[in-house]
Amino acid sequence: MSDGHGSLAARPAREATTGVNTGRRRGRRGEQPVVPDTQFTSYYGKPIINGPVWKSPDIPAYLFLGGLAGGSSLLAAGAQLTGRGRLAAVTKVGAFGAITLSLGALVHDLGRPARFLNMLRVFKPTSPMNMGSWLLAGYGPLAGGAAASAVTGKLPKAGAAATAGAALTGPAVAAYTAALVSDTAVPAWHDGHRELPYVFVGSGAAGAAGLGLLGARQGEESPARNLALFGTALELAAFKRMEKRLGMVAEPYRAGRAGLLVRAGETLAAAGAAGSVLGRRSRVARLLSGAALLAGSACTKWGVFEAGLTSAEDPKYTVVPQRERLLRQNHAGGGEAQRGNPAVPQSG
Repeated sequence: MSDGHGSLAARPAREATTGVNTGRRRGRRGEQPVVPDTQFTSYYGKPIINGPVWKSPDIPAYLFLGGLAGGSSLLAAGAQLTGRGRLAAVTKVGAFGAITLSLGALVHDLGRPARFLNMLRVFKPTSPMNMGSWLLAGYGPLAGGAAASAVTGKLPKAGAAATAGAALTGPAVAAYTAALVSDTAVPAWHDGHRELPYVFVGSGAAGAAGLGLLGARQGEESPARNLALFGTALELAAFKRMEKRLGMVAEPYRAGRAGLLVRAGETLAAAGAAGSVLGRRSRVARLLSGAALLAGSACTKWGVFEAGLTSAEDPKYTVVPQRERLLRQNHAGGGEAQRGNPAVPQSG
């Protein structure tokens, strides 16, 4: 069932398994099965689940720009509180520009603006897409008000209130897209639901730090540098933990086009964070570090998107992990509950 954004239907529970159980039901204890278990992959090696119909580059841009906007609003609030006017103005305008472009990419993927507005006709806490739509509808005007006040200098109290509101909702804007993609049957996304929000928030923070380093005056860049270190450390640590936990399902994150993008994102983020510290006295180093952090954030989001497509196309990422889970459950004494009750993947 489609959710209005062209994605797969949401799973009923986060820990639901992706895959199918094709083992034959055995007889009573001690009896031999009449038909041996089959080693099912899929018909002619075709995908078992319906893959995402989201388009590229619309959705990778949507993921990247949303994280950039959320992180920039948080950095803008900190810069305003510490009297760093240029850094605050740059990040406020950057946040509004990023969320505007992010919404534009989303609407372009949906095909018609009315499809986004239709999602605001209901309020459904169990739907990441619906909650995300309401979040964007609230965050966008706040980011716009903060940017308008910073540019015009008018209504400073209203601008400060809008800046605070955007900073409070910014982390949710950066994280909710991770919940959105992991609430599907796509193995690389669904099985990584524990760590992906941290990856997305870290990546968004690193991108916002890059924007701050590019736009801040000399001497104002300290908050951006600290955010770069925090965001990069969070992103890399969460990614490593996710890859270790996922086992073979993490392969798409390290192979092919997705693997190249993810590695580029990690390398650029690490280089940008290191350069912001080691080259703090050099304007050229600061600018190069900012550009690296922005590019690294974009590569990470694009790599996650591509890894999901790869895992949906190859049946082994759906079948093998579920078989392993069933074996562990059987060894733990839960075999009787699994017999005769095959799990069927839920797809759009």
